[in-house]
Amino acid sequence: MKNQKMLIAVILAFICGVANAHSGGTDSKGCHHDRKNGGYHCH
Repeated sequence: MKNQKMLIAVILAFICGVANAHSGGTDSKGCHHDRKNGGYHCH
């Protein structure tokens, strides 16, 4: 049971990371303009 919970947690963490990922293109500060949604953000 404990292993199943751990596996689910790892899978959810991976899915969330993929959902928030995007191609790079950051400047020297690690930031970039979001041309699709507008704005400027850093990682």
